[in-house]
Amino acid sequence: MARRDRSSRTRDVSAPAGPPPAEVFRLGAVAGATPGKWISLWRERMPRTRLELLEIAPTSQRDRLLAGSVDAALVRLPIDKTDLHVIPLYDEVPVVVFSNDSTLSVAEELSPADLSGEVLIIAEDDVLQPAVPETVAPGFAAPADTKAAVELAATGVGILIVPMSLARLHHRKDVAYRPLSGGPVSSVALVWVAERTTPEVEAFIGIVRGRSVNSSRS
Repeated sequence: MARRDRSSRTRDVSAPAGPPPAEVFRLGAVAGATPGKWISLWRERMPRTRLELLEIAPTSQRDRLLAGSVDAALVRLPIDKTDLHVIPLYDEVPVVVFSNDSTLSVAEELSPADLSGEVLIIAEDDVLQPAVPETVAPGFAAPADTKAAVELAATGVGILIVPMSLARLHHRKDVAYRPLSGGPVSSVALVWVAERTTPEVEAFIGIVRGRSVNSSRS
Protein backbone atom coordinates (compact mmCIF):
# COMPACT_ATOMS: atom_id res chain seq x y z
CA MET A 1 0.00 0.00 0.00
CA ALA A 2 2.81 2.42 0.85
CA ARG A 3 4.36 1.95 -2.57
CA ARG A 4 1.09 2.79 -4.31
CA ASP A 5 0.74 5.97 -2.24
CA ARG A 6 4.27 7.14 -3.16
CA SER A 7 3.58 6.40 -6.82
CA SER A 8 0.36 8.41 -6.71
CA ARG A 9 2.12 11.35 -5.07
CA THR A 10 4.82 11.27 -7.75
CA ARG A 11 2.23 11.42 -10.51
CA ASP A 12 0.43 14.28 -8.81
CA VAL A 13 3.52 16.56 -8.70
CA SER A 14 4.80 15.80 -12.22
CA ALA A 15 5.08 18.82 -14.53
CA PRO A 16 1.98 19.47 -16.64
CA ALA A 17 2.34 19.05 -20.39
CA GLY A 18 3.01 22.28 -22.25
CA PRO A 19 0.65 23.66 -24.91
CA PRO A 20 0.80 21.87 -28.24
CA PRO A 21 2.79 23.61 -31.00
CA ALA A 22 0.91 25.95 -33.31
CA GLU A 23 -0.20 24.46 -36.61
CA VAL A 24 1.08 27.45 -38.61
CA PHE A 25 3.74 30.12 -38.11
CA ARG A 26 3.13 33.06 -40.47
CA LEU A 27 6.27 34.93 -41.47
CA GLY A 28 5.93 38.17 -43.37
CA ALA A 29 8.76 39.31 -45.63
CA VAL A 30 9.31 42.42 -47.72
CA ALA A 31 10.38 41.99 -51.33
CA GLY A 32 14.07 41.23 -51.57
CA ALA A 33 14.37 39.58 -48.15
CA THR A 34 15.94 36.13 -48.40
CA PRO A 35 14.84 33.91 -45.50
CA GLY A 36 15.43 30.64 -47.39
CA LYS A 37 18.17 29.31 -45.10
CA TRP A 38 16.12 30.09 -41.99
CA ILE A 39 13.03 28.44 -43.45
CA SER A 40 15.02 25.28 -44.19
CA LEU A 41 16.22 25.16 -40.58
CA TRP A 42 12.69 25.77 -39.35
CA ARG A 43 11.43 22.75 -41.28
CA GLU A 44 14.15 20.62 -39.71
CA ARG A 45 13.56 21.81 -36.16
CA MET A 46 9.81 22.51 -36.15
CA PRO A 47 8.26 19.77 -38.29
CA ARG A 48 4.93 19.98 -36.45
CA THR A 49 4.44 23.68 -37.29
CA ARG A 50 4.12 24.67 -40.93
CA LEU A 51 5.83 27.96 -41.85
CA GLU A 52 3.78 30.11 -44.20
CA LEU A 53 5.73 32.87 -45.99
CA LEU A 54 3.67 35.96 -46.83
CA GLU A 55 4.91 38.92 -48.88
CA ILE A 56 4.29 42.29 -47.24
CA ALA A 57 4.87 45.85 -48.44
CA PRO A 58 7.05 48.31 -46.48
CA THR A 59 4.11 50.73 -46.44
CA SER A 60 1.88 48.22 -44.62
CA GLN A 61 4.42 46.13 -42.67
CA ARG A 62 3.58 47.62 -39.26
CA ASP A 63 -0.17 47.35 -39.86
CA ARG A 64 0.15 43.69 -40.84
CA LEU A 65 1.99 42.93 -37.61
CA LEU A 66 -0.43 44.78 -35.37
CA ALA A 67 -3.44 43.24 -37.11
CA GLY A 68 -2.04 39.77 -36.43
CA SER A 69 -2.02 38.68 -40.08
CA VAL A 70 1.64 37.67 -39.56
CA ASP A 71 3.31 36.36 -36.41
CA ALA A 72 6.67 37.97 -37.19
CA ALA A 73 8.13 39.74 -40.20
CA LEU A 74 11.31 40.65 -42.01
CA VAL A 75 10.79 44.37 -42.55
CA ARG A 76 12.65 47.35 -43.91
CA LEU A 77 13.65 49.98 -41.39
CA PRO A 78 12.72 52.49 -40.22
CA ILE A 79 9.55 51.31 -38.52
CA ASP A 80 7.60 52.76 -35.60
CA LYS A 81 8.80 50.54 -32.73
CA THR A 82 5.85 51.23 -30.42
CA ASP A 83 4.55 47.86 -29.11
CA LEU A 84 7.11 46.00 -31.23
CA HIS A 85 10.36 44.13 -30.63
CA VAL A 86 12.98 44.77 -33.32
CA ILE A 87 16.16 42.83 -34.08
CA PRO A 88 18.25 44.55 -36.79
CA LEU A 89 19.73 41.91 -39.11
CA TYR A 90 21.72 43.46 -41.96
CA ASP A 91 22.20 46.51 -44.20
CA GLU A 92 21.77 46.21 -47.96
CA VAL A 93 24.19 47.66 -50.50
CA PRO A 94 22.55 50.33 -52.69
CA VAL A 95 23.04 49.90 -56.44
CA VAL A 96 22.38 51.96 -59.56
CA VAL A 97 20.31 50.21 -62.23
CA PHE A 98 20.69 51.33 -65.86
CA SER A 99 20.44 50.21 -69.46
CA ASN A 100 23.14 47.85 -70.73
CA ASP A 101 24.37 50.41 -73.24
CA SER A 102 24.88 53.15 -70.61
CA THR A 103 28.41 54.49 -70.17
CA LEU A 104 27.95 53.88 -66.43
CA SER A 105 28.69 50.22 -67.09
CA VAL A 106 32.43 50.88 -67.53
CA ALA A 107 32.83 51.44 -63.77
CA GLU A 108 32.90 48.66 -61.18
CA GLU A 109 31.51 51.04 -58.55
CA LEU A 110 29.78 54.38 -58.88
CA SER A 111 29.76 57.51 -56.73
CA PRO A 112 27.02 60.15 -56.57
CA ALA A 113 29.22 62.44 -58.68
CA ASP A 114 29.17 59.85 -61.48
CA LEU A 115 25.40 60.28 -61.76
CA SER A 116 25.48 63.97 -62.63
CA GLY A 117 23.03 64.73 -65.44
CA GLU A 118 21.29 61.35 -65.23
CA VAL A 119 17.48 61.17 -65.04
CA LEU A 120 16.71 59.61 -61.65
CA ILE A 121 13.59 57.42 -61.67
CA ILE A 122 11.88 56.95 -58.31
CA ALA A 123 9.07 54.39 -58.20
CA GLU A 124 6.00 54.87 -56.03
CA ASP A 125 7.06 51.91 -53.89
CA ASP A 126 10.64 53.16 -53.53
CA VAL A 127 12.25 52.22 -50.20
CA LEU A 128 15.34 54.46 -50.33
CA GLN A 129 14.09 57.92 -51.36
CA PRO A 130 17.49 58.76 -52.85
CA ALA A 131 18.52 62.39 -53.10
CA VAL A 132 21.47 62.70 -55.49
CA PRO A 133 22.74 66.20 -56.33
CA GLU A 134 22.96 67.07 -60.04
CA THR A 135 20.57 64.33 -61.15
CA VAL A 136 17.53 65.30 -63.22
CA ALA A 137 13.88 64.75 -62.32
CA PRO A 138 11.95 62.69 -64.91
CA GLY A 139 9.54 64.39 -67.29
CA PHE A 140 7.10 61.49 -66.89
CA ALA A 141 4.96 60.08 -64.09
CA ALA A 142 6.60 57.92 -61.46
CA PRO A 143 6.22 54.20 -62.23
CA ALA A 144 3.91 52.30 -59.92
CA ASP A 145 6.53 49.87 -58.66
CA THR A 146 10.18 48.87 -58.84
CA LYS A 147 9.57 46.29 -61.55
CA ALA A 148 8.09 48.97 -63.83
CA ALA A 149 10.96 51.32 -62.97
CA VAL A 150 13.50 48.69 -64.04
CA GLU A 151 11.60 48.27 -67.31
CA LEU A 152 11.91 52.03 -67.88
CA ALA A 153 15.62 51.99 -67.07
CA ALA A 154 16.07 49.24 -69.67
CA THR A 155 14.89 51.66 -72.36
CA GLY A 156 17.66 54.11 -71.46
CA VAL A 157 15.39 56.95 -70.28
CA GLY A 158 16.90 57.04 -66.80
CA ILE A 159 18.44 55.23 -63.87
CA LEU A 160 17.16 54.11 -60.49
CA ILE A 161 18.74 53.39 -57.12
CA VAL A 162 17.55 50.38 -55.15
CA PRO A 163 18.86 47.86 -52.59
CA MET A 164 20.88 45.15 -54.35
CA SER A 165 18.32 42.47 -53.47
CA LEU A 166 15.63 44.32 -55.45
CA ALA A 167 17.97 44.76 -58.42
CA ARG A 168 18.53 41.00 -58.38
CA LEU A 169 14.84 40.27 -57.92
CA HIS A 170 13.85 42.35 -60.97
CA HIS A 171 16.94 41.75 -63.08
CA ARG A 172 16.61 41.68 -66.87
CA LYS A 173 19.06 40.85 -69.64
CA ASP A 174 18.90 44.43 -70.94
CA VAL A 175 19.88 46.14 -67.66
CA ALA A 176 22.97 46.20 -65.46
CA TYR A 177 23.69 47.53 -62.00
CA ARG A 178 26.68 48.75 -60.02
CA PRO A 179 27.20 49.44 -56.29
CA LEU A 180 26.76 53.09 -55.27
CA SER A 181 29.33 54.24 -52.72
CA GLY A 182 27.90 56.60 -50.14
CA GLY A 183 24.36 55.83 -51.27
CA PRO A 184 21.30 55.44 -49.04
CA VAL A 185 21.21 52.17 -47.11
CA SER A 186 18.20 49.93 -46.50
CA SER A 187 18.27 47.94 -43.26
CA VAL A 188 16.33 44.71 -42.78
CA ALA A 189 15.11 43.61 -39.34
CA LEU A 190 13.11 40.86 -37.69
CA VAL A 191 10.07 42.35 -35.95
CA TRP A 192 7.15 41.02 -33.93
CA VAL A 193 4.50 42.38 -31.55
CA ALA A 194 5.95 42.39 -28.02
CA GLU A 195 2.79 40.97 -26.41
CA ARG A 196 2.77 38.06 -28.88
CA THR A 197 6.16 36.52 -28.16
CA THR A 198 4.97 32.97 -28.68
CA PRO A 199 7.12 29.82 -28.47
CA GLU A 200 7.12 29.79 -32.27
CA VAL A 201 8.42 33.37 -32.41
CA GLU A 202 11.12 32.42 -29.88
CA ALA A 203 12.06 29.44 -32.04
CA PHE A 204 12.44 31.60 -35.14
CA ILE A 205 14.51 34.16 -33.22
CA GLY A 206 16.84 31.35 -32.19
CA ILE A 207 17.22 30.22 -35.79
CA VAL A 208 17.94 33.74 -37.03
CA ARG A 209 20.49 34.31 -34.27
CA GLY A 210 22.25 31.06 -35.11
CA ARG A 211 21.48 29.19 -31.92
CA SER A 212 21.82 25.44 -31.99
CA VAL A 213 18.87 23.22 -31.12
CA ASN A 214 20.11 22.69 -27.55
CA SER A 215 21.45 26.19 -26.82
CA SER A 216 19.69 28.41 -24.31
CA ARG A 217 18.50 31.93 -24.96
CA SER A 218 21.12 34.65 -24.86
